[in-house]
Amino acid sequence: MSIKFLRSSAAALALFAGGAAVAQQAQAPAAGAAPQQPQQQQQPQGPVKADLVPVQPEWTKVCGGDPQSQKEVCYTTRDFGLQADQPILALAVYDPKGAPEKVIRLLLPPGLLLKPGFRFSIDKGPQETGAFEICFPNGCFAEAKVKPATVDSMKKAEKMAVVVKNQVNNEVTFVLPLANFGKAFDGPAIDPKVLEERQKKLQEDMEKKAAEERGKLDASKGGAAAPAPAPAGKAPAGK
Repeated sequence: MSIKFLRSSAAALALFAGGAAVAQQAQAPAAGAAPQQPQQQQQPQGPVKADLVPVQPEWTKVCGGDPQSQKEVCYTTRDFGLQADQPILALAVYDPKGAPEKVIRLLLPPGLLLKPGFRFSIDKGPQETGAFEICFPNGCFAEAKVKPATVDSMKKAEKMAVVVKNQVNNEVTFVLPLANFGKAFDGPAIDPKVLEERQKKLQEDMEKKAAEERGKLDASKGGAAAPAPAPAGKAPAGK
């Protein structure tokens, strides 16, 4: 679960900052196209629902010592996005050994209202609440302390819904698939070296994908018809 992963696309920003109006502003006019006429200010959209997909092929369980409590803490985590190469949200469930409560921690995109916090539910279960803890330029951490029964329900559930509010006070619901969460949570932790290699490969794949997209964009710009050269001047008359 890394703060570096958040690379929100224009479509994602549209969800967080108010809907279609932001998406339209993010689209540059095509070369040679006539400028768009000013439009009347659009009314903010209503609630938005985003069905996210996993970024990694599987959940990852990491264990280590907590310097403060001197106890082992394990967490099971996965990143999610609008597409597999567009991570915008991360979920981690912490299991402090010997503690009566577990911790659900989210890494959410910027551009959300912080004061309302977030709500979440497992399948069709009751909603629980959490609060934002700290924000960085490219993402905000939020968490909720939950009873072990909540985590037990996640192990058997199909999905988790996370509800936040965007800048125009409309609800945005992220739906996260929970398949195989229980197996990872109850299973062994990943070897730190394997984790490092997996994260390195994921970063390389994302950078490669970004380079390919930039190449396609540059190629489309280069393929535009070049302007006709100016007429050559007449040769000077011989004496």
